[in-house]
Amino acid sequence: MQSIDKQIEKKIKQNRRGKIFFGEDFAKFGSPDAIRVALHRMVKKGLLNRVAFGIYYYPKSDSEFYGHTFKDAPSVEEIAIAIAKRDKCRIVPTASHALNMLGLSTQVPMNVVYITDGTPRKIKVGKGRGILFKHTSDLKRLSYKSQMLMLIVSALREIGEGRITKEEKEIIKKHFTNVSEKELRSDIKLIPVWIRKLLLSL
Repeated sequence: MQSIDKQIEKKIKQNRRGKIFFGEDFAKFGSPDAIRVALHRMVKKGLLNRVAFGIYYYPKSDSEFYGHTFKDAPSVEEIAIAIAKRDKCRIVPTASHALNMLGLSTQVPMNVVYITDGTPRKIKVGKGRGILFKHTSDLKRLSYKSQMLMLIVSALREIGEGRITKEEKEIIKKHFTNVSEKELRSDIKLIPVWIRKLLLSL
């Protein structure tokens, strides 16, 4: 029978580079403590990067030959999406993170905020950065067919009614063109009235 390390290494290498792993992905190979120690060895070996507690990343470059670079690290969006997929919950960026993703702000928040229908939590990522998941009971905010439209609505909520500038409208208009008529028809009843009027006037 193969050692825990060999089993974990085999599973990692069966996946594409850039994949995010969680400690529980290897649960069948041993006890939680044994898995944690084995993953620590994988990190020291350079096969994995540890990006947060219990969250690991298969680097896009081979550290044995090239070493790890900053570009190897997954984005906070990739980490958040991986957590949501694991937890089978929905998320949507909010606050300054939503504005930054659409180019409505150049501010890069140290702590990115998502609303979710899953468990509220804060994940520490790197030095001083974090991902905050806030639970919401307003499930309409998470029910959009169009991810782009959901992001636009979230950003406009952050700016506030009557406060959007001409320049911001032009940026929103460009993103809004990526929402299909079919998606808009499906989602239009989910959009707050003031945002609906603004979008249809663009």
